Amino acid sequence: ADDKYTDKYDKINLQEILENKRLLESYMDCVLGKGKCTPEGKELKDHLQEALETGCEKCTEAQEKGAETSIDYLIKNELEIWKELTAHSDPDDKWRKKYEDRAKAKGIVIPE
Repeated sequence: ADDKYTDKYDKINLQEILENKRLLESYMDCVLGKGKCTPEGKELKDHLQEALETGCEKCTEAQEKGAETSIDYLIKNELEIWKELTAHSDPDDKWRKKYEDRAKAKGIVIPE
C-alpha cells in the first residue's frame, strides 16, 4: 500500500466541510496558497494536484469517493470555488472538462 496516499484522514466528515462555507473556504484558501493549512488541509494540498491529474490513482477507496463527492458538490453548489480551483490547479485545462463531463452525466447542470 506504499503507492497509496495516507488513509489518516479517510474518516473526515466531508459533507460537514462542504456544507459549511467557512470551513470550505478555509480549506480552499489552504489549497490555493492564500491561507493557513490545518494538518488535513496540508495533506490535501500536497496531493490534490497529482490526484486530479491522475484520476486519483493513489487514492484509497474512501478518498476516491470523497474526491468524486467533493468535485460534484463544488460544480453543483460552489461553481466559483470550482472555477478558482481549476484555474489554479489546471491552467492548461487538461482535466477540468473530464470531471465536468462526469458531473453532467450524473445530471448536474453547469451554467456556462
